[in-house]
Amino acid sequence: MRVLVAGASGFVGARLCPALEAAGHEVLAMTRHPAQYRGAGKTVLGDVADVGSLRDALRGTEAAYYLVHSLDSADFKRRDAEAARAFARAAADAGLRRIVYLGGLGDDDDSLSDHLASRREVERLLGETGVPVTVLRAGIVIGHGGTSWELTRQLVEHLPAMVTPRWVGTRTQPIAVADVVRYLVGVLDHPEAEGRTFDIGGPEVLAYRDMLQRVAAIEGRPLLILPVPLLSPRLSSYWLSLVTDIDVTTGRALIDSMTNEVVVRDDAIRRIVEFEPMGYDDAVLQALGERAKSRRTA
Repeated sequence: MRVLVAGASGFVGARLCPALEAAGHEVLAMTRHPAQYRGAGKTVLGDVADVGSLRDALRGTEAAYYLVHSLDSADFKRRDAEAARAFARAAADAGLRRIVYLGGLGDDDDSLSDHLASRREVERLLGETGVPVTVLRAGIVIGHGGTSWELTRQLVEHLPAMVTPRWVGTRTQPIAVADVVRYLVGVLDHPEAEGRTFDIGGPEVLAYRDMLQRVAAIEGRPLLILPVPLLSPRLSSYWLSLVTDIDVTTGRALIDSMTNEVVVRDDAIRRIVEFEPMGYDDAVLQALGERAKSRRTA
């Protein structure tokens, strides 16, 4: 297929574009700054805030991946909603056959954080103009450069002991970024995935505390975790910005989401895109290896 990737230079998009090319697809890598793009695919100019540029970028394509979000902005809910509406209109005008969107896990009957609620709203808005949307919902994605993974790694490497909010006991189902990409590529070749929503995750359900302790063990670092009930999300986000390079706005959105359990409830995707997802320790080792390689070549 001729496929457009919105968010081609991002954490997932930069890995997805070469994987789509390897699978035989013609890839259009959409970016606001074509001259700066160095990844796989043919570069096309497009801005989710500009419907006209989106129509031009989508012209002649059969499918599109939507990997755009504005977590580092204080008004990310409004910005993401406006971008999704614009993309849906342009996709319909271009006669697109399918949109594939990477959203977030979380139970709809739970009190979802603003971050996860925004992901749900984007799912709905992308489908408003009639283009079928395939949604893959993931929790923590493990890979070099991913915000949630960097938060985990930096906490372990910077603090031998930490006083944490109670969210360290919340369960999640982390997944390797390589496996996210395999699912994203895989659903494109399966008509039965059209218009459906799937949960994706790795083979293990872990509390955030478990994730931190497993990374510490892999790196051979001491780690003492003391959960306390007094740290508010605002205080926690300031604390994170002091000990990691995650900005306060992004940290606040992530911490709010960590109160929501994000685990796979339906593994139907496993019967459509068949492979064995990577375990947590292997995903961590791969992420650390990617980081080491990037530092050697920098």
